Amino acid sequence: MATRNVYLKQIPWEEALHKLQQKLHEDNYYEKNVTEKVPVPAAAGRVTADAVYGKISSPHYRAAAMDGIAVSSSDTFGASETSPISLEANTQFVEIDTGDPLPNDKDAVIKIEDVHLTEDGKAEITAAAVPWQNVRPIGEDIVATEMLLPAYHKIRPYDVGVLLAGGITEVEVRKLPSVAILPTGTELVEPGDELVPGSIIEYNSRVMAAMVSEWGGVSKRLPKTRDDYNELKLKIEEAVKWCDILVINAGSSAGREDYTASLIRELGELLVHGVAIKPGKPVALGVINGKPVIGIPGFPVSAAITFELFVKPLIYSFLNQPLPRREKVMCTLSRRIYSSLGSEEFVRVTVGEVGEKFVAAPLGRGAGVIMSLARAHGILRVPRLSEGFEAGEEVRVELLRPLEEIKNALHIVGSHDLSLDVLNDWMHRLFTGYEVSSAHVGSLGGLMALKRGEAHAAGVHLLDPETGEYNVSYVKKYLPGKRVKLVNLVYREQGFLVQKGNPLSIQSIDDLTRPEVTYINRQKGAGTRILLDYLLKKKGISPREITGYNREEFTHLNVGIAVKSGSASCGMGIKTAADALDLDFIPVAKERYDICIPEELFGTEKIERLLRIINNPGFKSELEKMGYDTSCLGEVIECD
Repeated sequence: MATRNVYLKQIPWEEALHKLQQKLHEDNYYEKNVTEKVPVPAAAGRVTADAVYGKISSPHYRAAAMDGIAVSSSDTFGASETSPISLEANTQFVEIDTGDPLPNDKDAVIKIEDVHLTEDGKAEITAAAVPWQNVRPIGEDIVATEMLLPAYHKIRPYDVGVLLAGGITEVEVRKLPSVAILPTGTELVEPGDELVPGSIIEYNSRVMAAMVSEWGGVSKRLPKTRDDYNELKLKIEEAVKWCDILVINAGSSAGREDYTASLIRELGELLVHGVAIKPGKPVALGVINGKPVIGIPGFPVSAAITFELFVKPLIYSFLNQPLPRREKVMCTLSRRIYSSLGSEEFVRVTVGEVGEKFVAAPLGRGAGVIMSLARAHGILRVPRLSEGFEAGEEVRVELLRPLEEIKNALHIVGSHDLSLDVLNDWMHRLFTGYEVSSAHVGSLGGLMALKRGEAHAAGVHLLDPETGEYNVSYVKKYLPGKRVKLVNLVYREQGFLVQKGNPLSIQSIDDLTRPEVTYINRQKGAGTRILLDYLLKKKGISPREITGYNREEFTHLNVGIAVKSGSASCGMGIKTAADALDLDFIPVAKERYDICIPEELFGTEKIERLLRIINNPGFKSELEKMGYDTSCLGEVIECD
């Protein structure tokens, strides 16, 4: 019967890493069989194992540094413009080109521009030459036995030239650490295989392999292994015979089929099981056959974060290189972050430069949300003894992307719409190095971000139940005294997203109160939710009558997925989301979706790029193919 391998003690990740590194140093792990010889032309990017000394001098002969004539300087003394001297060919001068050996009886070169060659073969000069003028002496660049490169130096392209010039054709370098990555889990399937409920595409090992390559190691992905104790044991025993670092993905937690920690303990020494981080708590660190073995969680975000925290330092230590540090910037936090005491939390954030400050907006915090890493501009660390940060607080963010790229981004906060993804795609197409960074916080959240100066623009679709007008009254209410313009992006259909065939025959808002219907809502402040509440009020229906009213999602696609998967019967969203997910759609209303932009930003490069995309016929055509009404695309309403 399977047992649970429960970890009772969690320690700070720095302490866990120190324990592992200390053990490896005690075992002289980093000094054993870690060098190899490689041809110098293939050595760029490698790290020298020892100091490298030149075998020959460069140049290894006295060489002309100019095109001209080689002379004995003593034959030129007294030459001037008023008293030129003529030199005899072959005896007093020899014509010479740059790089040619200097004749033994000559000690200077006069450049050809300062020489007049006469018809009778003589050379007339008007200035005397000094000894060793325009001559490269032996060893001017490199002297034999001179140190060319120190130990543990990362070889650059220029260094390749230095080594070859110094007569070095092979160089001893630190071996590239081989990292074996062993994915485990009976539920894993290969990319492209048929998916059934419970199956999980195995992509973690591919992500880790790419990270290893980026850090300077060599990875080998092992075939996925079932959750079988003996099979996993055999795979581990085989891997530690040849690899330098073994990473076991999944099986490090406390489930009945999580065997990683037990096997490390059985086959070697288990140093750590459980670290005080979030996500990524169930980490196992140990040593087998003198090799570090890292057991990391299976959730993709947990896997990526723990892989970076524990495997990256091992690779850099193996290469005897300093661990690179990410660039950090101080940011204003757009939303409050709650965090539990006791674990350091790694929160993924988007970052935008608005005015003279950077603004950070938290992304999804689930350990299984790989898109949060792909979309993130940075990581915000919440200390172990902190309960989080307040909105508006200044926080330090570690950047995952170049600062210049972040500075170039147009930061749009507010309601989610698929047209924003298309807008970002066109920004990439038309303007290299620029992007649209969006945070989905609802229409009201977008207006509040503009009010606080935390966004360049906001996506809004807010219905005024009194007038039937969209957006204008809300702008006046929430941004009093602030001059803004509403630029129309699309008109879109809002309605109910239901499963294909509409099995529950949902036709109107009245059907939401039926006991067998479960609803999935949008978050408070979202224009879609405001529209729903308006329709409920018109019908006299209380939200309490709707099962699932308080269950929230932040995007139309997430609502659609909840419906498609069967976890909800119905949700309100846009038709393009229904089309994208092959769901049925019951139309309810047509609404205006605008981009709200402060007037003072018009004329800036970021907004001008946005307007150029909006006015591009190709962009309009793509939106129309998605089912949007673009009849008012680019129309401007001034609000003050």
